[in-house]
Amino acid sequence: MFNNQSKGIIFAVLAAITYGMNPLFGLPLYAEGMQPPSVLFYRFFFASLLMAGVLFISGKDKFHLPRRYLILTATAGILMALTCLFWFFSFSLMDSGIGASLLFVYPVMVALIMRIFFKEKLSAMTVTGMVTAVAGVAILCSGSSGGKITTAGVVLIMLSALTYAVYLVMVKTTCLRELAPAALTFYAMLFSLPVFLIPLRMGIDLQAIPSCKALLNAAGLALFPSLCSFLFAAVAIHAIGPTGTAVLGALEPVTAVTIGIVVFHEKLSWLNCAGIILILAAVIIVIKGNQQIKR
Repeated sequence: MFNNQSKGIIFAVLAAITYGMNPLFGLPLYAEGMQPPSVLFYRFFFASLLMAGVLFISGKDKFHLPRRYLILTATAGILMALTCLFWFFSFSLMDSGIGASLLFVYPVMVALIMRIFFKEKLSAMTVTGMVTAVAGVAILCSGSSGGKITTAGVVLIMLSALTYAVYLVMVKTTCLRELAPAALTFYAMLFSLPVFLIPLRMGIDLQAIPSCKALLNAAGLALFPSLCSFLFAAVAIHAIGPTGTAVLGALEPVTAVTIGIVVFHEKLSWLNCAGIILILAAVIIVIKGNQQIKR
């Protein structure tokens, strides 16, 4: 059987890979004319339904949420929603490649929060892996960057990174760590839905799903980059902490680039290759660091 460290690393990698599937299901929806706020609402609405099915099969008692978890779970859901909204709204203000690069400052934010507020010690290998991962993501994203950047766009990206960092830390350091990952994921997604309705004028501007193909893509978006990714991340955080989980998240853009090349026939540049190599090196460094801690 896997020990706790190995389990955490595996689930962190799975969380990153599934989250990187966003373009696979999201781009076809945009091609059919759907706008980000509507896509995000359907994404989390269907993910909540799927997670409810999982909990129902597991046992009706799994739905029970003690009152003392209510405020923190609602806060986690709001943070989850804001992370996505800030990220998607930045697309119209700056180049997505630069945005993806800047977004990956969130592992640094996680590490700083854990160090300043919770006195978590950072090993030399974790810091090395973090720096290597950030450099790799920067190079990877610059390979397809057109260079558009604005102050407002940077602010939105930083807010997206910060809200996600706080979400990761909350799952580890508050009583939310006592909740089963499936229950936490379900209720966080459920509480995120009202936030997505705000830019849609409380549902007035919600677009209808235009086709059966779009419905399948919305379901895929709900299952893999939403339900699976957040569920796997919750398991990983319990096992190896938010810092290690965040650094291994560097595999997200690698997955997205791979899907772009294989599915959407995008070109692979030397910068892409260099970025991928650095990110894989960072993952190996973090894994080795966790193995040393285990010993």
